[in-house]
Amino acid sequence: MDFTLEVIPLPVTDIDRARDFYRDKVGFHVDIDQEVMPGMRIVQLTPPGSGCSIALGESIWEMTPGPTPAPGSYQGLQLCVADIKAAHAELVERGLDVSEPVQYSPDDGATFMHFQDPDGNGWAVQEYRRRATEPLHQLLADLKRQQA
Repeated sequence: MDFTLEVIPLPVTDIDRARDFYRDKVGFHVDIDQEVMPGMRIVQLTPPGSGCSIALGESIWEMTPGPTPAPGSYQGLQLCVADIKAAHAELVERGLDVSEPVQYSPDDGATFMHFQDPDGNGWAVQEYRRRATEPLHQLLADLKRQQA
């Protein structure tokens, strides 16, 4: 049985402000923005090319056991790109306050840049050049066929 990570609820103070930020500044696609049941509005956004989305909603935390995380408390969320210089240029063009890329070693996967959403949730963007020729979804599909 496959268990895929497809949605991460993200704690924010203002759903509209967060939706606009992720859509306009980061370039995520708005998949859902509606009241899914009385009193429960969900906004789900997906990064381009990703199989995992973020979900914003005030009532979303009532459906999960455990404490409600504070807005801005998520750190280390990570996006991967094949070309970090091109990604940096695109994000700056969109008006995002993003750090300059830092290469920690010449190895693939060792270059990062960072940004925060309006609440302070922290994101890293990792350059993984291999994804240009080997998209993760294709690698996983090939692996599944090999195991069958």
